[in-house]
Amino acid sequence: MALHTQQSLSGFIASDPQQSVTESGDTRFYVRVGQPHFRREDDGTFSELEPSFHDLVTYRATADRALARFAKGDSFVAEGYVRTFEVEREGAIVEREEFVAKKIGHDLARTNYDVDRSRRAGPTVEHAAPDALASRRPALVRDDRSNLGL
Repeated sequence: MALHTQQSLSGFIASDPQQSVTESGDTRFYVRVGQPHFRREDDGTFSELEPSFHDLVTYRATADRALARFAKGDSFVAEGYVRTFEVEREGAIVEREEFVAKKIGHDLARTNYDVDRSRRAGPTVEHAAPDALASRRPALVRDDRSNLGL
C-alpha cells in the first residue's frame, strides 16, 4: 500500500479561537496562527526573524475538539491542505488563503501534556500495528525470494 502524505503546518496559536457554524450546520474552528522563522548565520548560529501569520480552520468533530483543547499561545502540528479563495475588500477582489486542518494536535516537542487512553464512546476502528494484528490471523507464507533476485 502506498504511503499517504499531506501538507503539514506547525506553529503557534496567535489569536483566541473562534467558533462559527457553516451554512450546512457544521462547527467551524478558526484561529490566526504564527510560524516562527530563522536565518542561519555564517558562524552556524541561528537568528530569529519575525513570524509570519496565517489563517487556520477546521470543521466538524475536529473543530469541536480543537475548541475544547486549544488556547492562544499553544504550539501545534496540523495536517491538511491550503485553500485559496477570493474575497472583496474595499471594492477590489483580493486572493486569500487558509490552511484547512483535517488533523491537528499539540506539538509534543514544545508542549507538556497527559494522554487520556480511555476508550471513547461510539464506534471504534482497530488501528493496531501490523505486528500486533499478525498474532490474530493465520500466517500467510509466501516465497518472493525469486522476485527479489535472491
